[in-house]
Amino acid sequence: MDFSKLRFETRQIHAGLDHSPETGARGVAIYPTAAYRFKSCDYAADLFNLSAPGNIYTRLQNPTTSAYEERIAALYGGVGALGVSSGMSAILVAVTALASEGDNIVVSPYLYGGTYNLFRHTLRRLGIEVRIAPTDAPADFAALISDRTKALFVESMGNPTCVVPDLEGIGRVARDNGVPFIVDNTFGAAGYLCNPFEWGANIVVDSATKWINGHGTAMGGVIVDGGNMDWANGRFPAIAGPSEGYHGLNFHEAFGRAAYIVKCRVDGLRDLGPCPSPFDSYLMLLGLETLSLRVRHEVESARRLAQYLREHPKVSKVSFVGFPDHPGYENAKKYYRFGASAVLNVELKGSLESTVRFVEALRLAAHMTMIGDSVTVVTHPASTTHRQLSEADLKAAGVTPTLLRISLGLEDVEDIIEDFNQAFAYVD
Repeated sequence: MDFSKLRFETRQIHAGLDHSPETGARGVAIYPTAAYRFKSCDYAADLFNLSAPGNIYTRLQNPTTSAYEERIAALYGGVGALGVSSGMSAILVAVTALASEGDNIVVSPYLYGGTYNLFRHTLRRLGIEVRIAPTDAPADFAALISDRTKALFVESMGNPTCVVPDLEGIGRVARDNGVPFIVDNTFGAAGYLCNPFEWGANIVVDSATKWINGHGTAMGGVIVDGGNMDWANGRFPAIAGPSEGYHGLNFHEAFGRAAYIVKCRVDGLRDLGPCPSPFDSYLMLLGLETLSLRVRHEVESARRLAQYLREHPKVSKVSFVGFPDHPGYENAKKYYRFGASAVLNVELKGSLESTVRFVEALRLAAHMTMIGDSVTVVTHPASTTHRQLSEADLKAAGVTPTLLRISLGLEDVEDIIEDFNQAFAYVD
């Protein structure tokens, strides 16, 4: 079925379902298997040569995960998707499919702390240089591109600053220089709030642990290929040239627009191994069926909580992208449905110690390193997600000692406001 003709809310339920008459099952089956029987030695050889479709080993592919990947690709309008074990593994596989020793990528300064550490430390040990732009302005990205640049990388909404970059402008820079534009769209909720492919992105990565799952019950990540990159422009011989791992196979010639996502699967999953479990893929499929309903409620709750906090005498600053005074307001209006997300930041008056007292006094809102859950989550980035950053890097990322990141859940927001009210009593 051509899911591109259906609306998002319909695709999130129907894409990836098994409509075969053999079972008639309404739901997707969980296949708890590691391996698969081959029909013949010739068939097995064709599978391993990538000349025939089918299942080899669950590290590469599983029927439950395939249904999940089909649904994700349909939601984004991509040519293919790859499910992996976490959002971080999605970034690792996505980047290492493009860059190797001596290459570089150019990235935004407004990144999640774990991504920042991957780029600044782990990739450096692999010989991949990460060039951090001074701002997210397209011109700052363009100034750092060289003939060894393999990708530009941003978050569609910075974590935790909620800065929204000029996706269209950076996408234009990437296209003009013949490099792919990768967008971490975790805050974009699987394309429901923001679909970067509409604004020039070539590759999307997403932490499925967050809004895709939606209930804090499984870890996962996805990579989505937009099928809109010219891999034969001379910059990517590992995709549009002979592959050493597959007897000279040219991915671009063999798989066309889907060359990149195939390489991520058969090289990234085969060699690095970050595959999701079939059960986790099943949980992601369940989560996707209610994604739009959950996210709409959470965005509305975030706006209400932000208004309450803005008027509180013990709050020094509220950073909500849906307010006109937020630096990302205009870009959010352009790129995000409802012009906002379900996350906001607040800086309390007082000290680190008083902020800690507030967090530890909360009864309903959970103190966790999580967003996109069905429960409201309050995170203190300086002591958790960005703990490993230096003082200078914390300042550049906009993380202060009294900054809190708040991700709204599915509760009645008035109950969350009452919870915040009682916790403020512990702040001097």
